[in-house]
Amino acid sequence: MGSAYTPGLTVSGDTIVQKTRRLPIKGEVLVKVGDKVEPDQVLARALLPGPQQAIKLAEHLGVEAGEARGFFKLKEGDPIEKGELVAETKGLWGMFKSEVHSEYSGTVEAISDVTGHVLIREPSIPVDILSYIKGTVAEVMPEEGAIIEARCAMVQGIFGVGGERNGKIRVAVASPDDVLDVGHINDDDKGNILIGGSGVTYEAIKKASDTGVVGIVVGAVKDVDLTEFLGYDIGVAITGSEDINLTLLATEGFGNLRMAQRTFDLLKSLEGEVASLNGATQIRAGVIRPEIIVPLAADAAAGQRQGDAQALTIGTPIRVIREPYFGKLATVTDLPPKLEEVDSGAHVRVLKAKLESGEEVTVPRANVEIIASS
Repeated sequence: MGSAYTPGLTVSGDTIVQKTRRLPIKGEVLVKVGDKVEPDQVLARALLPGPQQAIKLAEHLGVEAGEARGFFKLKEGDPIEKGELVAETKGLWGMFKSEVHSEYSGTVEAISDVTGHVLIREPSIPVDILSYIKGTVAEVMPEEGAIIEARCAMVQGIFGVGGERNGKIRVAVASPDDVLDVGHINDDDKGNILIGGSGVTYEAIKKASDTGVVGIVVGAVKDVDLTEFLGYDIGVAITGSEDINLTLLATEGFGNLRMAQRTFDLLKSLEGEVASLNGATQIRAGVIRPEIIVPLAADAAAGQRQGDAQALTIGTPIRVIREPYFGKLATVTDLPPKLEEVDSGAHVRVLKAKLESGEEVTVPRANVEIIASS
C-alpha cells in the first residue's frame, strides 16, 4: 500500500499541545517547571527602556550652556516628577526669577555642559507574556519564557485574523449549514466565542464587535466582508496583529463553505467551556494555523504527541486546498505509486479520494492536507 506525508490540520477531541511563550527581549521568568497556569497568567516580564526626553534648561533659564548645571537642583540618577521645580535663577533684587518645571517623569540620565540640556529617561515599559492556554509549565527558558503543555480539544482552521483571546463557547446556529447573522447574536454575548456554520455576514461581524464578542468561528468568510471590517485588504504576510477587538477563524476557507460536520459536532460538545482562540495565520514557509483550544479536565502532559506531519493512507480524512475542489472534504481511496500527468503538464504523485457528495476525484497529493483527529 502506498503512503506519503502531508501537513495535518488538527480536529481533535483529545490531544497534547505545547505552546512556546517567549519574551521579545531578555527579562524575568515568573514560573517554574510543573506550575499550573491559567490563560491570563503572566509567565515572564521584561522592561523596555522608556523614551528619552530633553529639558532645554539653558534656553529656559536664559543662561550659557556651561552655566545651566549650576542652577539644576538634581543630579544624574535622581528621580524626577512631572511639574517638579528643577531649576531657578535668583533674578534681580528677588524679582524677575526664571523657573523651570519638568515636563516629564522618570530619571535624570545626563546633564550636558555643551548643549545645556538635561536628558530624562521616562519610566520603563513593562512587557508581559501571558500563558494563553490553561496548562502546565513543561520547560523554562531562563530570561526568555516558558513552554506550556496541555491536554486539550483542538480545532485548527484555514484562515484567521485577530490575536490571542479567551472566552466561553456558545454555538449560535442550529447546523453547520447555517450562516451566522445578526439575529444569532445576543446582547449578553459579551466575552463569548460564537460558533457559526457555513459563513458570517458583515453585519453580524460588526454587531459582534459592538457587543463585545471576543471571537467568531465559522466555516468561511467572504473576503469583501473581511476587507470592510478591517478597513483594508488583508496581505499575504502573517495575520494576527490586526487592530480589532475580536478574533475570527474560518475552518474551511473563503466564501460560504459548510463547516465540516465533525468540526461542528466537536465544538458543539464543548459549548459552555472556556476556550483559547488565536487567528494568527501564515500560509507559506513556517506554516501557522489559526486555532481554538479547550483544555480537558486532566491537563497534565501525558500520552503521545502529534507531529507536524501525519501518515497519508487509505481511509485518511483530508481537505482539498486547491481548485477545482478547494475546501472540499474527502476520504482517501487510493494512492497510486506512479507519477501521473496533471492539467499543468507536470508529472506528480496523486491520490484518489471520495468527496462528501460521493464523487470520486483525483488530485495531486501536494494539494491536500490531512484532517488529523483522535
